[in-house]
Amino acid sequence: MFVLRGFQKNSDLRRNVEPEQMGQLAFVVLQRMLIFALEALAAGMQDGSPQHKVVKCWFGVFCGHTYDRMISTDCPKRFFSHTLTQVLTHKPVLRVSDAVQMQKEWSFAKTHPLLTGLYRRLFTMLSPEELVGHLQEVLETHEVNWQHVLSCVSTLVICLPEAQQLVKDWVARLLARAFENCDLDSMVTAFLVVRQAALEGPSVFPSYADWFQASFGSSRGSHCCSKKTLVFLFKFLSDLVPFEAPRYMQAHILHPPLVPSKYRSLLTDYVTLAKTRLADLKVSLENMGLYEDLSSARDVTEPHSQAHQDVEKAIAVFEHTGRIPSAVMEASIFRRPYYTAHFLPALLTPRVLPKTPDPRAALIESLRRADKIPPSLYSAYCQACSAAEEKKPESAAPGMKVEAVRAEGPLGPLAAALRELRAAMTDPTQYDVVAARVAVVSERLGAALGRAEEDGSSGGSQIQLSVLTPGLEQQEREVADLLLTCFCQNLIVASSFASPDRQGPWASRLVTAMCGRRLLPVVLTRLCQLLRHQGPSLSASHVLGLAALVVHLAESRSVLPEVRVGLPAPAEGLSVAEFFSSLLTFRTSETSLFCLKFCTAVISYSLCKYSSLSRDTLCSCLSPALVKKFQFIILRLFPEARDPLCPEDTADPPWRPLCRPSADWQQAALCLWKQRTFQELLKEKEFHLTYRDWLRLELEIQPEVDCLSDTERWDFQQWAIHEYFLPKPSAAGGCDGDLQVACAVLVDVLIDFRQSSKSYNYSENSDLVLSGCSGNRDIFSRLQEMAAGLEQGPGAPHSCSPPQGHFLFGVFRRRLQALASGWDAAARLQRQRELLAYKWILLGLPPSIVVGRPQAGRPAAPDCTEFFHLVNSELRNFSHGSALTHDLTVHFFRGLLSACSQSGDPSLTADLVLTACQTECPLVLTSALLWWPRLEPELRSRWRRCLQGPLPQELQRLWEAQRFGRSCLLPDAASPAPGPAWLSAAALYFEIQRAGKDSVKSQLERLGCQGEELVVFLFFFSLMGLLSSHLTPHGRPRQAVDTPKALDICAEILGCLEKRRVSWLVLFQLTETGGGLGHVLLRLAPDQYVRLLPFAFYSLLSYFDEDAVTREDAFLHVAVDMYLKLIRLFVAGETSALSTVASRSRERRGQGDPVGLITEARRFLLRSIPRCPKESFSNVAELLATSADCDPDVRAALLSRRQAGPDADLYREPRLF
Repeated sequence: MFVLRGFQKNSDLRRNVEPEQMGQLAFVVLQRMLIFALEALAAGMQDGSPQHKVVKCWFGVFCGHTYDRMISTDCPKRFFSHTLTQVLTHKPVLRVSDAVQMQKEWSFAKTHPLLTGLYRRLFTMLSPEELVGHLQEVLETHEVNWQHVLSCVSTLVICLPEAQQLVKDWVARLLARAFENCDLDSMVTAFLVVRQAALEGPSVFPSYADWFQASFGSSRGSHCCSKKTLVFLFKFLSDLVPFEAPRYMQAHILHPPLVPSKYRSLLTDYVTLAKTRLADLKVSLENMGLYEDLSSARDVTEPHSQAHQDVEKAIAVFEHTGRIPSAVMEASIFRRPYYTAHFLPALLTPRVLPKTPDPRAALIESLRRADKIPPSLYSAYCQACSAAEEKKPESAAPGMKVEAVRAEGPLGPLAAALRELRAAMTDPTQYDVVAARVAVVSERLGAALGRAEEDGSSGGSQIQLSVLTPGLEQQEREVADLLLTCFCQNLIVASSFASPDRQGPWASRLVTAMCGRRLLPVVLTRLCQLLRHQGPSLSASHVLGLAALVVHLAESRSVLPEVRVGLPAPAEGLSVAEFFSSLLTFRTSETSLFCLKFCTAVISYSLCKYSSLSRDTLCSCLSPALVKKFQFIILRLFPEARDPLCPEDTADPPWRPLCRPSADWQQAALCLWKQRTFQELLKEKEFHLTYRDWLRLELEIQPEVDCLSDTERWDFQQWAIHEYFLPKPSAAGGCDGDLQVACAVLVDVLIDFRQSSKSYNYSENSDLVLSGCSGNRDIFSRLQEMAAGLEQGPGAPHSCSPPQGHFLFGVFRRRLQALASGWDAAARLQRQRELLAYKWILLGLPPSIVVGRPQAGRPAAPDCTEFFHLVNSELRNFSHGSALTHDLTVHFFRGLLSACSQSGDPSLTADLVLTACQTECPLVLTSALLWWPRLEPELRSRWRRCLQGPLPQELQRLWEAQRFGRSCLLPDAASPAPGPAWLSAAALYFEIQRAGKDSVKSQLERLGCQGEELVVFLFFFSLMGLLSSHLTPHGRPRQAVDTPKALDICAEILGCLEKRRVSWLVLFQLTETGGGLGHVLLRLAPDQYVRLLPFAFYSLLSYFDEDAVTREDAFLHVAVDMYLKLIRLFVAGETSALSTVASRSRERRGQGDPVGLITEARRFLLRSIPRCPKESFSNVAELLATSADCDPDVRAALLSRRQAGPDADLYREPRLF
């Protein structure tokens, strides 16, 4: 009645013929009641006091349903607008300077609940646009109470999300007007409103630092219009300096306004003033933390407190990258005071050191080795740690009690705020109440974490977690558990009276509060612990609550940072949705069932929550990886799900049944699978479970702990491959009915899986060896079955069409082309790991793949081109010496025998293949010679059993070469050496290796006149053995010898060649062109060995007959070429492996040290150049032209000798003999 009479228009009063005094009286009564309430609030009344009860009762009249009967009139709206004006203008005694200093105490959470409640009630009658307009009008026309104005702004942006953008637009207009007219009032209002809204966190309003940088950090800002506007801006900022908090000045200094160079002095003067003020406040920019967030508007963190946060962050970065963080290195140079006075003491806090160094200890050791820790400080740290170790039994128990007591304090207010939030959820329509409760929760989270929660958004950076060993401090874990428990309980309560789409915004608001820069990593780490490591032990309510939490976090993924995790995971960052999906595994039956529950809960909640939204919106809220995992597990566990769905299967999403105590999860999963909306969703391309996806997931299963028996697993895999994915079109993730495509994809996935950390028992420290692989081994059996089917299918093995390249080598070729090239350690290891996987695949498939199939009716050799290419281009570079491994060699010859058994002329087929090996792939033949003692019995047995008759001519040649090599070690005369000479030389060298000979002089003498070419080839194989002894010092059984023995063998063969006057320099000038020795020998040695030939050349320096070698015209060219290449090898770091090996033993230091070798080579050249004949210098010019930066002394000696007159040789000593 008072409102109706006091706030009617004058025309209404005349119509009702009521005395004017009645309206004035009602107006005055309402006015006095409001003033009484506001003064009681300002006086600080206590809860439960009579005044508190009166004010609470009076504010209760501002309730929308009280005025429902008057809704047809404007009286309530005018009353509410007038009341808001009175609140904003009540006792305007605070000046702007007071507001600048005190506004951080006027945030929503710190404002009296009765006042914020009054604001929320007043907002119900006005739209957000009207409220912002009313605020603007009051500020322009009245003197205001800044405390009430700014607390109203906080309540506005908290409780009305629609007003957030309106406030941003209002601030932009205020700035434009301020710079247009140099209007100080507009400028003051804009800064106060922005700072107040920023206090409520990044989920509500951008941080102040971000806003300041966006408004003034570019040329588009209004301040750049003229010198007048710049002077106005910096005058305003300077006037704020005596009153504002240090954090704002730091933001201005570190994110300064963009200023043209000619007005730079304006900025410099302000920065000087701000730094002086910061110094007066004892706040130093130099003492700012390494990872400190300037977006927070709260008080500056003490340096020692910030240092502990920096240490935690630095340890996390170091644990992930293995390197000292760049921020730490920069601080050690450019921010030395903070680094030495705060960071290092926080890092070197004494403690009981773990037996196995943890990431903190590893970081400390890395900094010590980098000379970033003063020795005295490190020594004191070690002594303090030793003292802590001695006191450990006495102080362990009290420390635990202290931590427990400390954790109780801040959790009480947080728990109370969470209980109030749950009480507010009973009415989902009261959005403002829920928002207010969440704001209080957000405010109290900072205190609960033990430090101020930064206001900065968590976006723009990356979160680093360890999936295998996620760790949290005790207080962090307690806070996370309290939040997650509250969320789960709230969800169960809310789901008991409403479906997810009718529960209001409480979940989204609470999740937003969890996304702060400090809290989000804590929440994600705890979720990692629960979902990955404790999933099967979670109760049904926990599964439902965490599933809903994951959905809402994924909903905000566009503004959340990526998550970088340790192994097993991709190297790149994951979105939050992908991160949660990666936590779900199928390794055991328990984890598979938990994955089924969790995926069912997540998808059901999403379908219910977003049922009214468009298909695109629903797709954006669901993780494709999680939907694929649900498809995988339900098809795997339930045979009935593999049947075509009936059209009438239109069940609703099973969210409500899941909330019952006796929920049947398996039935719920099947119900979800049959749900029409879900099946329609699966038609979207991003949710297709492809054949490749299925293989990756199936490979994670460990058969010994699988929930399916061996027979059930075989049935499922057969169905999945041959009935589900094989006939499916490729557009839907299938194979278009092509078995060869299915095999190729399977090979690709197998190789990727073997190289991923998932195949090595989920251990970060597992050796990448073939025997260490775990996972579903049955999948490889399916590949073997399919490959056998291809071998026996149409066109095999007697097709008359030209041979086609095998799909397997196509997969290898494509993957190798995608790998990084180069000979650095990383590229070599990556390529070697890839080839190990290829070898594993090859050895597991029929050997006929290696050799190919003979063509029906044609006496042609099987096509081995692709295998030869793989050997020559890749496998050769990872062989030790001049041979492949035994298993690969045996596999090739088994394939050869298989091809011969399918040929009309087996002997001819074998001869053609092995003859082709002599020119195209000689490494196969040398490998056969190395492993002949183990290879020959199987070859003869299988040939006699399957093909009968004597061995083919080329196999017989291998036997003869091996017999020749063995005979050279016997006291009798050696048997004749079969051709080609390099084959016999390889056989002899391998026999020498097997016998472990220290000297080969007698063998060389027994060769007699067997041929000079054979000795040259023998020298080549001995050089390869010398390099192999350096690169693989421990060697492999029966192949490698130690370095001194290998060097002696090389020296003896070299002496034999010099004695016979046989030129051996050609071995150091090998090229592929011309079809000479290089065509064969370069295919018998790894490229690394060929590049290291200069090292081998000068390793034999002390064995050179200098008079003999300098007589050869080609020697000087070869010696200089080898010297220049040796220097390049050293500069490129390729001799590092040799120097590492040499440093392990004292007897090798003179032989394997590259620096010493280069020094000796240089002396040798300077000594030999004057003694070489003039003809030796004919080809040196081209070497000097391509090596302008070579040794200047050697270059000068060569130029001097080459330019000498024709009579220069007359002064050389005569050669009498």
